[in-house]
Amino acid sequence: MIEFRHMQKAYGPSVVLKDINATVNDGDSIAVIGPSGTGKSTLLRCLNFLDPPTGGQIFVNGEEITAPGCDINKVRQTMGMVFQSYNLFGHMTVIENIMYAPVKLLGMSRQDAYDRGVELLEQVGLADRTLKYPDSLSDGKKQRVAIARTLAMDPDIILFDEPTSALDPAMVGEVEAVIEDLAASGKTMMIVTHEMSLARRVSNRVFYMDEGLIYEDGPTDKIFDHPEKENTRRFVRKLKVLELSIDSRDFDFVDASALIDKYCFRNHIAFGTANRIRSAIEELCVQILLPELSSPKISICVEYSESEEYTIVTVKFPDAFRPDDHSEKLAYRMLMANTESLEYSYDESEGSTVVMRLR
Repeated sequence: MIEFRHMQKAYGPSVVLKDINATVNDGDSIAVIGPSGTGKSTLLRCLNFLDPPTGGQIFVNGEEITAPGCDINKVRQTMGMVFQSYNLFGHMTVIENIMYAPVKLLGMSRQDAYDRGVELLEQVGLADRTLKYPDSLSDGKKQRVAIARTLAMDPDIILFDEPTSALDPAMVGEVEAVIEDLAASGKTMMIVTHEMSLARRVSNRVFYMDEGLIYEDGPTDKIFDHPEKENTRRFVRKLKVLELSIDSRDFDFVDASALIDKYCFRNHIAFGTANRIRSAIEELCVQILLPELSSPKISICVEYSESEEYTIVTVKFPDAFRPDDHSEKLAYRMLMANTESLEYSYDESEGSTVVMRLR
């Protein structure tokens, strides 16, 4: 369906995309992931010519859209794009926003466009918002309208550019559910996202972008669980692991809690488990260890296993001190109430290690 051949994109002397070579097959749902600034959004913008490439070729359904004289507006009608912002017309009702492009660009009758719009609003769960104006909707609902508007053009492929990044956490799920339904229907999609749990759920392939390239391309499980290349391995490990350090008795646990919450949200860790992780770290590190250790140097590593649905919290510190030797037994009982198991070990060269397992 889509083929990139040595595609490049430069802004003056700055080369964002160096040499893009890839094929997107009919029915593929591809998550485009990678560090910020690696050209993920630029890849989508080059594909639909919002930002034309400066080198190489792009083929869509066998037609070279980078060739001189290509009718790019006609090609764009085969692609729908959903942006971070919704770009809805505020002076139009929801249904009018959806009807506008099919009527103007496809020549559809207003009645047919209306009927199709109602069907699409039902599909995205907004059948009761047909005659509302965008300003009366939450951000999550606005994004769902934007998706319905894209679907109204019946595109062969949908491009999602960080579709949930502008949403409050409470609204992310409702948009992700619509995208999951589209993926399940076999719609061809490319999704730029920092939400790795979404990437895993909706994609059958992943493009990991780095160094101006599609650095690694493969099946979703392989990229996330067994990546071949070093940069991909580092990126995936960073996603799965949260590292914290305590080097002062005035440790700010409020800041640490915010980092833990962000980590749990990113990995779709259940609310109850997130609470247990916070409580276990607070009881062990703040209530038990900090008052007792000669030096407040504590390292914490939180690692979540999505396949097994458990979390391992590893805590290391230099002193030989068993948590169950603490004089305040209530803190230890609360610690154990939040953990499935706790193991302690000591090595003269490495110090103490506590490994906690939580579900």
